[in-house]
Amino acid sequence: MNDSDRGTGRAARPKRADAQRNKENLLDAAASIFVTSGVEAPIRDIAAKAGVGTATIYRHFPTRADLIIAVYRHQVEACAEAGPALLANADSPFAALRQWVDLFVDFLVTKHGLANALQSDSGGFDALHAYFLDRLVPVCARLLDAAVDAGEIRPGTHAYELMRGIGNLCVGRDSDPRYDPRRLVELLLRGLRRP
Repeated sequence: MNDSDRGTGRAARPKRADAQRNKENLLDAAASIFVTSGVEAPIRDIAAKAGVGTATIYRHFPTRADLIIAVYRHQVEACAEAGPALLANADSPFAALRQWVDLFVDFLVTKHGLANALQSDSGGFDALHAYFLDRLVPVCARLLDAAVDAGEIRPGTHAYELMRGIGNLCVGRDSDPRYDPRRLVELLLRGLRRP
């Protein structure tokens, strides 16, 4: 709410569509830079990729932690929203699950370094983790259930376990450039298939 709105009872105006789009482009650019350079990447690199000045980034995100948290939440929402869309448009529920897992792996790769960047605020990190679980576990469960119902995978795999397994397979990527977690994730998904 700006000063002219204080005490008038008028609600603050929602963000213009172009301002929201610009913010989303900035978050996408930051996520891309985080994948290649880590969460400690220079702000000027993120600004250059987004096509904005560094002042624009600092206006939206006064601290690096604010930017990292915003990227994290933006990606969680994108991943959560993708699940139903993929299920509606893919050739099969298993194809939708596979495509969603690819998005989830992209998200996890960006997420590495988040805990270290937010060390000073462990409560904030815990809240983000709870948000992540609340938004993504039901989406994964819906994809798994659809694939089971279609007879494409065996029943009994829990969404949290699958996501945790995928997360564990993605951890080694940071320390070994020869390691490709996608190959192992693909093996894990093949293991879900009905013989």
